[in-house]
Amino acid sequence: MDAYEQKRRDFLKKLGLIGGAAALTGVGGVVGSLIDKREEIVLTPEQKQFMDKYENWLEDFRDMAKYQKVDPEHLENNKKLMALSEEAAKWQKDLVQHMKDENFARYYMIVTERVTNVI
Repeated sequence: MDAYEQKRRDFLKKLGLIGGAAALTGVGGVVGSLIDKREEIVLTPEQKQFMDKYENWLEDFRDMAKYQKVDPEHLENNKKLMALSEEAAKWQKDLVQHMKDENFARYYMIVTERVTNVI
């Protein structure tokens, strides 16, 4: 198993395959070089559609997480976190299928890391 595969496995364990969105964490400090490589990764139309949905979800999550830092006890924000987790659970099976494709998995990791570095 190469270092990328180990990082991916560790990341998925922490992520709980999206079920625990609050556990979302970065994988390391390589975001600068990885963002450039994202442009080189070719996805199928189905994968691209999934990633568009996922990137929108991540933006919502990022906004919620920023507010969480300011007011961790805010009821409405915590409800939003729960709603985001429930939404992610709906497409967990699709994510598992897509992650079997190495190109998709790399793209997914790059996008996720970009947003989690902001958090």
